[in-house]
Amino acid sequence: MGLASELAVYKETYDLLVSIFEFTRGMNREYKYTIGQEMKSETMAILREIYRANGSFEARLPHIRIAREHCETLRIFLRVTHDLHQIPLAPFVRLNQHIEMISRQLVGWEK
Repeated sequence: MGLASELAVYKETYDLLVSIFEFTRGMNREYKYTIGQEMKSETMAILREIYRANGSFEARLPHIRIAREHCETLRIFLRVTHDLHQIPLAPFVRLNQHIEMISRQLVGWEK
């Protein structure tokens, strides 16, 4: 197995994390330290599970499933953020596309 940081799904997730850090800077203080922080934590959890899944072929499925759960949680947080008018439509769509790509890659890796 190669380094986790060389995997396409890892790189996509890392790019998502950077994008989340960038967009949360502009959030209202009330949301920045609650939902913004949760979004960062969920994305870090996805990276952590990808790393764990890459480390063990036999035990990778549980880690992939957990990563997919974190993706869905992140998608919910992103939707709430949009509904609270904390993120404009264009960045919302871009972040959702990142999440969709990550989710698809995890599903493919699961099979």
